[in-house]
Amino acid sequence: MTEQTVIAQFDHRADAQKAMEALAEAGISRSTMRLLPEAEVTSYRRTDLGSSYDHTGDEGGFWSSLGDFFLPDEDRSIYAEGMSRGGTTLSVTIDEAQVDRVADIVEHHGAINMDERESAWRKEGWTGYTAGRTRSATAAQTGTSEAVTGDTEVIPIAEEQLRIGKRQVNHGHVRIRSYVVETPVQEQVVLRDERVHVESRPVDRTVTGDANLFQERTIEAEERAEEAVVSKAARVTEELVVRKDVEQRAETVSDTVRRTEVDVEDERGVDSKQTRDRRRQ
Repeated sequence: MTEQTVIAQFDHRADAQKAMEALAEAGISRSTMRLLPEAEVTSYRRTDLGSSYDHTGDEGGFWSSLGDFFLPDEDRSIYAEGMSRGGTTLSVTIDEAQVDRVADIVEHHGAINMDERESAWRKEGWTGYTAGRTRSATAAQTGTSEAVTGDTEVIPIAEEQLRIGKRQVNHGHVRIRSYVVETPVQEQVVLRDERVHVESRPVDRTVTGDANLFQERTIEAEERAEEAVVSKAARVTEELVVRKDVEQRAETVSDTVRRTEVDVEDERGVDSKQTRDRRRQ
């Protein structure tokens, strides 16, 4: 299964650590997680928030620490800017099937929406990443140099390589909420009531052979009535199934890479033109 890296930034290191604990409880291995900057306390202090973080100087080492994630330079610059302002970046390398769960956990623990944060910085005057650099700045970043010593002049031969990585982009989410609605209902039921009536009626007849006529007697008559008894039975009438389909697609990424070519013209006798094309294999 393809591995992917989820990168999230937090305003406070404590929030990033809480997100790591939650990920660990969810079964994500701690060995796949990384906090940047790695040290909780660094010597770097950002004093001027009115300008962009100088990634060419990279005083805090934030730009270089993000080099393993194959981020586009524009995104890399945004995360470096946030780290220079005191933020903490958390990276988690997991299987593709776990990406959504990891993204939900880090979002729940306060991960920054980097698009909104970038917009806020630009309103404050932040200029963002600029690709143009001076020759000296480029040489400082790539580690190459042009030097003249005595009669020897050194021209570095450089070549760019295209590296393509992957990152997660949020295209929105679906939230489904279930709730209970009470609906009044009415039903009619026929109930039966009993009533005991006692009445006295005059009679005039001769007593004939009734030996028990003058004995004491007790008669009890009980009244009964029916009342409605309500009971409820729950039945499942419908199911809502939430399913997510995953598709893979191949995408062709086009860009340009630069390399240094050298033309050598030897005019010491026989005119000749040699072209060297050095390429990294």
